[in-house]
Amino acid sequence: MDLSTYIDSLRRELVVAAAAGGDDASALAERLTAPLESATRLALLNALSAAADEITTELAPGSVSVRLRGVDPEFVVTAPPSEHSYEDAEPSIPAPSASSDADEGSTSRINLRLPESIKTRVEDAASKEGLSVNAWLVRSVVATLDSGGPRAGRRVPRDGAGFTGWVR
Repeated sequence: MDLSTYIDSLRRELVVAAAAGGDDASALAERLTAPLESATRLALLNALSAAADEITTELAPGSVSVRLRGVDPEFVVTAPPSEHSYEDAEPSIPAPSASSDADEGSTSRINLRLPESIKTRVEDAASKEGLSVNAWLVRSVVATLDSGGPRAGRRVPRDGAGFTGWVR
């Protein structure tokens, strides 16, 4: 995206506004436009980044980001994964069974707070499988729920039936 047209337009508007103040104001406006170019460019980049963040919030799990190439920004749009993208890759986590509720057609958003070390491990695992973090997490949750939950293989003692004490 070429910001020069917007910056030139702002420069012209400043000169026109300064012309109403006389020759001294016009000369001052001319001298100020060059140093203001970098500040104007930075303000526009900040506005574009904020807009990209708002769009990403509405587009999640897809995203829009702004990258700087030279002096001009470039938008990068990452489409959300298709509903069945997790079935395309060879899974190390089993794909959800056909009877699961994972494919109801609509999606919901939740915020998940993870310790940084776990987040890094999740990102690595998703990357190794060629999946987005979201798709990997959905598969993991469905696989866990389909297997009876994280404690499915453990016996939990009830009513004092467990053992406590020390072993030598």
